[in-house]
Amino acid sequence: MIARRASPDDQELWQELPIGPSVAKLVGKRRPAYKTNWGAAYAGDSLEVLRAIPGESVDLVLTSPPYALEFKKEYGNVAKGKYVKWLEPFGREIHRILNPEGSFVINIGGSYNQGTPTRSLYHFKALLMLCEDVGFHLAQECFWHNPAKLPSPAEWVTVRRQRVKDAVEYIWWLSKTPFPKANNRNVLNEYSADMKRLLKRGYKPKQRPSGHIITAKFGQDHGGSIPSSLIERGNNESNSDYIRACAEAGYKAHPARFPRALPEFFIKLLTDEGAIVVDPFAGSNMTGATAENLRRRWISAEIKEEYLLSSRVRFSSLTRSGNTLS
Repeated sequence: MIARRASPDDQELWQELPIGPSVAKLVGKRRPAYKTNWGAAYAGDSLEVLRAIPGESVDLVLTSPPYALEFKKEYGNVAKGKYVKWLEPFGREIHRILNPEGSFVINIGGSYNQGTPTRSLYHFKALLMLCEDVGFHLAQECFWHNPAKLPSPAEWVTVRRQRVKDAVEYIWWLSKTPFPKANNRNVLNEYSADMKRLLKRGYKPKQRPSGHIITAKFGQDHGGSIPSSLIERGNNESNSDYIRACAEAGYKAHPARFPRALPEFFIKLLTDEGAIVVDPFAGSNMTGATAENLRRRWISAEIKEEYLLSSRVRFSSLTRSGNTLS
């Protein structure tokens, strides 16, 4: 499938956007469901929203589409056998709208095959499609470790005891070029107590038993340690501000949310202030809210209006009353 280029009308509307923080009054001919000084959220088919965005205009697409799980979820998910074909047009549009140094970060969880304690390969097939057919490069495979994840499926983990708890999900960091914009200095971790002592006492160069020669540069203070590709953060936010705010406003909370740590890490790693971040499967719009807090412009799309309505509570500038999208 060949992705549609933005029409001249779309380009004209995009050119009317303010140069400052506010990202959009319109994307194509769609009005946002709500907007802030930094971004805009759209209700409806996210593929159409992507098609309205001009090519090479976005710095980062960061999203978590519905997984191909065994059981149907209320937020909508595609069967494993159809997943790759379903995802492909989204991948092509995302490739089109990214600027040459932009990145596409996609979180996809795995699942078991029906009736057996064996794992599906659907998310690996999706990765191959995005790289081999659409044209992305795999910049790095990253992982989200959720220690609070419940043991499932129960039949194989807690009943028959034939499998262990699955607590890690893949995060594919994809790019249009082998050298996308990135700076790990923006996501440094605090030094460990041992490293702080080493920096204070000084370091003597030596060769480790592995054969690696560690030079005096190892003892320099670079402001923190380089993070690994494993992001560890629980997602047991049953009493989070979002859940409480939704309950108080009478909104339906999205049942599948990723923690703020995920978008925060990649937005800092891959963009500068003022960059444009897009999430075509916004859900509770954690990506948009995080981008706004980090002074990035954002565009989000969500097909379920009730979830987009509840996502308003993430933005202090928006009213939390009312039952319709403005």
